[in-house]
Amino acid sequence: MAAPPPRAGGCPIHHDAAPAGLGPTGCPVSAGAAGFDPFENGYQQDPPEYVRWAREQEPIFYSPRLGYWVVTRYEAIKAIFRDNLTFSPSIALEKITPTGPEANAVLEQYGYAMNRTLVNEDEPAHMPRRRILMEPFTPEHLKHHEPMVRRLAREYVDRFIDDGRADLVDQMLWEVPLTVALHFLGVPEEDMDTLRRYSIAHTVNTWGRPKPEEQVAVAHAVGNFWQYAGKVLEKMRQAPDQPGWMRYGIRKQQEHPEVVTDSYLHSMMMAGIVAAHETTANATANAIKLLLQHPEAWREICEDPGLIPSAVEECLRHNGSVAAWRRLVTRDTRIEGVDIPAGSKLLIVTSSANHDDRHFADADFFDIRRENASDHLTFGYGSHQCMGKNLARMEMQIFLQELTRRLPHMRLADQRFTYVPNTSFRGPEHLWVEWDPARNPERRDAALLQAQPPVRIGEPSRHAIARGVVVESATPVADGIVKLRLVSPDGRALPRWTPGSHIDVECGEPERSRQYSLCGDPADAGALEIAVLHEPQGRGGSSWIHGNVRVGDKLRIRGPRNHFRMDETAARLILVAGGIGITPIAAMARRARELGMDYELHYSGRSRAAMAFLDELAALHGSRLRVYVSEEGRRNDLAALLGQPREGWKICACGPRRMLEALEAHCAAWPDDALRIEHFESNLPQLDPAKEHAFEVELKDSGITVTVPADRTVLAALRAANIDVPSDCEEGLCGSCEVRVLAGQVDHRDMVLTRAEREANDRMMTCCSRACGGKLVLEL
Repeated sequence: MAAPPPRAGGCPIHHDAAPAGLGPTGCPVSAGAAGFDPFENGYQQDPPEYVRWAREQEPIFYSPRLGYWVVTRYEAIKAIFRDNLTFSPSIALEKITPTGPEANAVLEQYGYAMNRTLVNEDEPAHMPRRRILMEPFTPEHLKHHEPMVRRLAREYVDRFIDDGRADLVDQMLWEVPLTVALHFLGVPEEDMDTLRRYSIAHTVNTWGRPKPEEQVAVAHAVGNFWQYAGKVLEKMRQAPDQPGWMRYGIRKQQEHPEVVTDSYLHSMMMAGIVAAHETTANATANAIKLLLQHPEAWREICEDPGLIPSAVEECLRHNGSVAAWRRLVTRDTRIEGVDIPAGSKLLIVTSSANHDDRHFADADFFDIRRENASDHLTFGYGSHQCMGKNLARMEMQIFLQELTRRLPHMRLADQRFTYVPNTSFRGPEHLWVEWDPARNPERRDAALLQAQPPVRIGEPSRHAIARGVVVESATPVADGIVKLRLVSPDGRALPRWTPGSHIDVECGEPERSRQYSLCGDPADAGALEIAVLHEPQGRGGSSWIHGNVRVGDKLRIRGPRNHFRMDETAARLILVAGGIGITPIAAMARRARELGMDYELHYSGRSRAAMAFLDELAALHGSRLRVYVSEEGRRNDLAALLGQPREGWKICACGPRRMLEALEAHCAAWPDDALRIEHFESNLPQLDPAKEHAFEVELKDSGITVTVPADRTVLAALRAANIDVPSDCEEGLCGSCEVRVLAGQVDHRDMVLTRAEREANDRMMTCCSRACGGKLVLEL
């Protein structure tokens, strides 16, 4: 058989076979592309599964039925969000199914003039408006809404708690987010049923395929919705000082009339009512459905409410309420190697991106502890990322907190799930659940109703992912040092780890976590081992562990994470440990031995009694172990060991600050990446505004610039601007808050990056590092 002719312009379809004719660029349309119909039940039920074939074989294709190019992979979709000049959002609210003249005439008689909003506006108009209207969406301001959301959630659960059966959508998940949305916007809480009908009509009108006989009725509902929004807006103008985001916009219009216009406010009023509640209602219904379909995950969040923030992120990733968005190509471009001409319309299937194995390991697996779940694109990305994302997160957390606390025995009822047919927004129209009221926990414990669980606002789940472990053994291994062996409560395997990894242990409370290096055998999947030195003058973590932790106790940990990796390709590996710094070094030495590497292990301590694992290390490493005991008059001669740089040698060290500073001095002439250090104490001083200067941080992907005052960290300034950045220790030790740097010189103050990594100047730790000059440009 002859070889197929070459593919043109990156087209993934062989040009010797055109199963369904040609697309707009002259390339064949594949059978899968020809059959793609987002209004079919398959797409409505499970969009990522419906386009799996495309994600795996034809990541961008032209849909003749829709008249759009369809994009399905994570990196391509994120790049589209990042470049809002090439990929204009202007069609995001355009009718995806053109309506007939009769329906159009109906809309015209209502004066319907839906125009630009934060969702579909191009630059340069978009960012000035977004900046002006952003403040009420920041975490600091959203906290004021938390008591109301919790009160509403409890009141609605009260209504059906003793019934044993409920449709959560009809009886809670639609009305509460709508009430919250109206409260946030400052809209009267009247006509809730009417607003629900209006909202559904708006969704069908914009993203659906109403039948010809339905179009007129939909148009009447949308027209009434438009007029309702206008009337409410006019009423608000009579009392602009009252609470609510729309009144905030009216006040800002008085300051910036050329930016915040009348037509803009009218369009935002209507769009805001839909955006602020429908996506949250759908997302919560999807999340509860998903969790109850995975009873083990439901049980875990019932037993450990601290997992709820991370469960919310994984639910948003795995089964979010936004299936797809749209963009207009403004200039000839290439996507996934395929030439796409200017004027093309794109359907970017974000729900498919969230199931892309290239970015999310085992993406179809539902894992409420997934570390990168908050990378999902359900809220979009970049300058048009959903401003209400943290309001939605807060509501979802509170709903799950109340339901897991009061109805942990809840289960899905037998039912068939239906969805309003459209390309972009999805959630079950009904969600029937059942339970036995006799088993309601509050019947036995009335104090249950008084609990006020914490809510995380404005932070991704990554640093909040905790797992419960049990202390299987607590063994003294040296004076003042106890080794804890931690196992899973249900006997299952724990996450795999590599030498140099650490875990974060919550020492009595979630807000007080401390990092401890893993010192056991990485091949032992049944347990994680740490060794903790009692430091009475430390930050309190070790004292808490030594004073409180006993065999059989349950602890909460996060990780493992590794920012201290050994180079397994080194020609010779020099491992240097001082005191409790032996913990990560011991695991590295074990790995080097297994690999048959050329290595040396140098271990220093005050006294043999204070040095952990000496006998074990001697048995494993024999003559490769060199021990230096101060009270015996023997010290490690670092000048002799490292005075001469050696080709291909790598040094890994952990120990007291003085030892590490001496190592850095002796390795000054070595290649920049030869020495890698793990600090277990921070030398980060308190931020002194008198010694700092303010600077700007430009967020390239978000299109905004944030000022970092002299008295705030970059991390704090980003959070205040509603930008998600994970963090944990906030002392420059753990590396959680790392971001990519595109321009500007960084004043590095962390204890994570090597000298070579600092000189590369392409990343920084936002909790402590600052700008040398007046500006940094970050990939955020």
